[in-house]
Amino acid sequence: MVLYFPSTLHVLGQFTDLITHFSFEQVQKCLQPLFLTQKQLEAVRDLMEVNMERGLKAEPDHPSTLKMLPTYVRSTPLGTECGEFLVLDLGGAKFRIVYVILDGSRGVEMENEAYDIPEEIMTGTGQKLFDHVAECLGRFLEQRNLKHKIFPLGFTFSFPCQQSQLDKSVLISWTKGFHCSGVEGKDVVQLLKDAIQRRGEYKVDVIAIVNDTVGTMMSCGYKDHSCEVGFIVGTGTNVCYMEEMGNVESVEGDEGKMCINMEWGALGDDGALRDIETEYDQKIDQASHTPGKQRFDKLISGMYMGEIVRQILIKLTNKGILFGGTTTSQLLAKEAIQTKDVSEIENDNSSLAKAKNLLASLGLNPTEKDCALVKSVCNAVSTRSAKLCAAGLAAVANRIKNNHHDPMGRITVGVDGSVYKTNPKFSEHLNQTLKELAPGCQIKFLVSEDGSGKGTAIVTAVAQRLAHQRQLIDKILEPFIMTKAKLKEVEKRMRNEIEIGLQKRTQPKAIVRMLPTFVRATPNGKERGEFLALDLGGTNFRVLYTHVGIRNEGGVQMKSKTFALPTEIIQGTGQQLFDHIVNCITEFQEENNLQGKRLPLGFTFSFPCKQNSLDQGILISWTKGFSASGCVGEDVVRLLREAAVRRKNSDFYVIALVNDTVGTMMSCGYDDPACEVGLIVGTGTNACYMEEMKNVELLDGDDGQMCINMEWGAFGDNGCLNDITTTFDEDVDNHSINPGKQRYEKMISGMYLGEIVRKVLIKLTQQKVLFGGKISDKLNTTGLFPTKFLSSIESDTLGLLQVRAILAELGLKSTCDDTVLVKEVCTTVSRRAAQLCASGIAAVVQKIRENRGLEHLKITVGVDGTLYRLHPHFAGVLKKTVQMLAPECEVTLRLSEDGSGKGAALITAVACRVAGAEPLPA
Repeated sequence: MVLYFPSTLHVLGQFTDLITHFSFEQVQKCLQPLFLTQKQLEAVRDLMEVNMERGLKAEPDHPSTLKMLPTYVRSTPLGTECGEFLVLDLGGAKFRIVYVILDGSRGVEMENEAYDIPEEIMTGTGQKLFDHVAECLGRFLEQRNLKHKIFPLGFTFSFPCQQSQLDKSVLISWTKGFHCSGVEGKDVVQLLKDAIQRRGEYKVDVIAIVNDTVGTMMSCGYKDHSCEVGFIVGTGTNVCYMEEMGNVESVEGDEGKMCINMEWGALGDDGALRDIETEYDQKIDQASHTPGKQRFDKLISGMYMGEIVRQILIKLTNKGILFGGTTTSQLLAKEAIQTKDVSEIENDNSSLAKAKNLLASLGLNPTEKDCALVKSVCNAVSTRSAKLCAAGLAAVANRIKNNHHDPMGRITVGVDGSVYKTNPKFSEHLNQTLKELAPGCQIKFLVSEDGSGKGTAIVTAVAQRLAHQRQLIDKILEPFIMTKAKLKEVEKRMRNEIEIGLQKRTQPKAIVRMLPTFVRATPNGKERGEFLALDLGGTNFRVLYTHVGIRNEGGVQMKSKTFALPTEIIQGTGQQLFDHIVNCITEFQEENNLQGKRLPLGFTFSFPCKQNSLDQGILISWTKGFSASGCVGEDVVRLLREAAVRRKNSDFYVIALVNDTVGTMMSCGYDDPACEVGLIVGTGTNACYMEEMKNVELLDGDDGQMCINMEWGAFGDNGCLNDITTTFDEDVDNHSINPGKQRYEKMISGMYLGEIVRKVLIKLTQQKVLFGGKISDKLNTTGLFPTKFLSSIESDTLGLLQVRAILAELGLKSTCDDTVLVKEVCTTVSRRAAQLCASGIAAVVQKIRENRGLEHLKITVGVDGTLYRLHPHFAGVLKKTVQMLAPECEVTLRLSEDGSGKGAALITAVACRVAGAEPLPA
């Protein structure tokens, strides 16, 4: 069966009467290996995908034939880049110097000049080469009266290099006839800088070294900001594309993107393309300067396409099918047919004149039959090239689509190279095959305008823009950066406020209140009994039944029910509030068959109280939207007891009033006897710890310990943290319901972190660093960037899809750079919060260690709160910072299991045990 490409059939069909007598079997035998099936092309696509994946890994299971080189180009153009730039384009026997003016509104203006590189310089020393380049650069500037300026320079260097920075690139090996000594293994940017410095006539700032493929992508990206692929098919062929940083294992960092230079011409250097290589390809490879290398390149690019055609024509001639079986010395000469000849012949739609002229120039006297067949050979060779390019691009497109999680697969490819530009049939075959090999992708091609000149200037402009933005970003975020010295100072100041709060003389004016809780012991694991717990701290409250058994015989088991508090209740009278609460307790008791059991109850009351005993707490003020009258200044335990009498419920009696921080400590303390500190980091923040009674001057007695509720959120209300407070903190404080109060809490807790981030994002947008300088109404609205966004954003890795979704929800159109920066802002603010929290914990554990006269303390901190639980990095930063600040203390952070419920029951159980009371047996 004959398997001609449709276009080849068309060519032959036009001249059927001319080739009737040809040996079709022999023609088919010669051309058939060039006609790749769908299955073969899919195999090439899949091979490319596998080698891309391997090439991105630091230690692949099998070596990749693709180098997948990081270019350190991390961003595509916005189209607003402006400025004057120089470009040095070195990649052959001539090099160019280009003067480029970028203007976002007017476009691009360029002036360039080409300079020869004599052969003795191409094969001389590296110093001579770069001195020659530096001399020509000086001449270029002098002729245009530009020597007095210091220009940013982009360096297009089209040789295989290993980059480690945008402006540092080590030459792997010379190609294209260059053999300059002392350059391979050296940083070519530094060699250029050294040559310029030796001249001493002018100065330039080398910003970036760029591969020509990257220049193509950036040149097109200036017009179409969605362009993330650069494709060259000319004398050689290569592709670059924007890869997710999380996949580039050879470069540190997971966020954002980086352009990867695939060097895809080497695909198949391990023999994987042997099945589709023809005898013509093998001859060309063996006769090349690099046998066995660049196998994919040799099947595709313009350097070899004409030679493939020539080899086929020789074979057909030797078989007597062409030119009467007679060859000429010109036809037998290497490179006698160029790729431009192939394009001209294939594009000659009106006649066979182009073929006839070429063959005549080779000393041949072709018939029209010969010309028709030569045209079909050219078509077969260039079509195979286009289809193989399509197979490679299909792999790239599929990878980008999967990275973006874009079901539409919209991709723009910047393209350059003589093969693509001069042969319209090439692009037709390329597009058609792409539709077959990447059916889920919508691929658009954009022809580059001088990628090695304009594109390199744009890379340089983008790098300069990013560098300027980095300076602004660093300046804005710098106040949030907490050095060890700053954190030690915060620890020292917290320790000072702790002492002030513990002393009777100074306590009334203390900002860290250090309130005794009358909890005198932590659980020992032997507590037993049945208890009720009431957890009141918001518009919903819970009633719990708790069965406490010996720790190693079942531990704590709980049942609970949540009840709502209607607005009219929390804003009504105190009597209505507590009557409603008792009614709910009664309902819970009935549902769980607890009537008739007189159970001890622990009352978790998460509002500011001053306790005078374990079962008494004077409400200092309502918060969280509560305003029930007749409660402030009253004992809330008494109010609950009076409501129980009114509602005729005598099946519980209140043993303990519990702060949620204390409940957290007790909950963890049941399972870990070393737990003597409780920490809450959620909507708010607070801490408690077991203090020696002799240090609690407010109470009589020196024996034993007592848990102290620090109420540390007010740390800094006296101005002691002003030197580490940012303008964003001040702004958030000024617009809060309690300006000047809870300053430490406002730098740490979940109620405020989102607002701090929002303020920073607004500042960065005003500086035109984010979102194109456009602030959405939602971003401008207080409270619309909650702290839960920080947890989602900071847990996001590959693709930053959650970041993009959140920003879209806020009406913000974000680039990849925007999403990376938003994540950096969130990380910076939350990291500071965790570090400041750690300073407070370090002050507490160091005090406990000194209280006991120990050189080393092993202690556990029970922790609860949504910020600690849900944020992906808060706990880790907190732990690491405590270790740094308090190396004499081995601190374990233990997550609490329902401190407000289980903890309240355990406090009640401990109180019963200590007092010798008899709760109902478990």
